[in-house]
Amino acid sequence: MFSKEEAANLKKEFWTSFGKSFPRKWLLYDTKIKDFSFKFNADPKKAEVSLELEMSDELFRNAYYEKIWSLENMLQEEIGDFQKDEFYTLENGKIISRIWFTKENVSIYDKNTWREIFEFFVEKMEGFERFFYEYEDYIKDV
Repeated sequence: MFSKEEAANLKKEFWTSFGKSFPRKWLLYDTKIKDFSFKFNADPKKAEVSLELEMSDELFRNAYYEKIWSLENMLQEEIGDFQKDEFYTLENGKIISRIWFTKENVSIYDKNTWREIFEFFVEKMEGFERFFYEYEDYIKDV
């Protein structure tokens, strides 16, 4: 496949290309809620856009998750079907709550799928941002 260095260079080129193709400031970590962030992810098999609630205090994490979940229909209207897991386990074993969208059969290592990933990222993240800004006051009131 690729050496570690080639893979790292491709990943760097992917993210640089995304930034140049869609030069804008994304909300991501700037939600003003600690450990409440939106993320882009791309790997050799898929791309994802997610909302991750990483609060170590389970009561706070659950409260924010329930707020988002109470708006499920509005989120679905804004950006379509999504996956959710209140107790999602990260590779490092940490438990978070997560809502995400997945685009299968694309690869960070296949430049022929980059445009498809970029367009998926923009569509889903813009929808997440519209949703967040629309309901921001409600979500933050925990």
